[in-house]
Amino acid sequence: MAKKSRGLGSENKLSSKRRKYKWSQPLYKRKKRGLWHKSNPLGKSSQAKGIVLEKRQVEAKQPNSAMRKCVVVQLTKNGKKIGAFVPGNEAIKKIDEHDEVIVECIGGSRGRSKGDIPGIKWQVIKVNDQSLNALVRGKIEKGRRWSYTTNGKHKE
Repeated sequence: MAKKSRGLGSENKLSSKRRKYKWSQPLYKRKKRGLWHKSNPLGKSSQAKGIVLEKRQVEAKQPNSAMRKCVVVQLTKNGKKIGAFVPGNEAIKKIDEHDEVIVECIGGSRGRSKGDIPGIKWQVIKVNDQSLNALVRGKIEKGRRWSYTTNGKHKE
């Protein structure tokens, strides 16, 4: 084993060795190059708004045999399509196609999928600016999305 530099002038040599060694660590490389933010559909933000394209069921990994309820969302900020989990009992019934939803990271380690849902890294938290949790519990009713036409009248 090589000897470590010692003495008054060794700080520069030790720090340069450490700087050089860090780049052999894969996680350090990914962090410094910002690869997660480049490949992340949400970018550097924690939440994003999107439009629901379709509802689908994803089969859970072994040993579970459930069908997890998910939606395909097209993000408004960059047009990328992502799969998002819909948490809550009967919550998928509160979401229709072309609804506006807000998605956030589901919380898996290092940005990966969580639990037994393969390939799903995001979850729905709001539908048409209404909390999904409150909708499922029956505290509020689902709001409608209104858009204005050119003559100023409401259109659904």
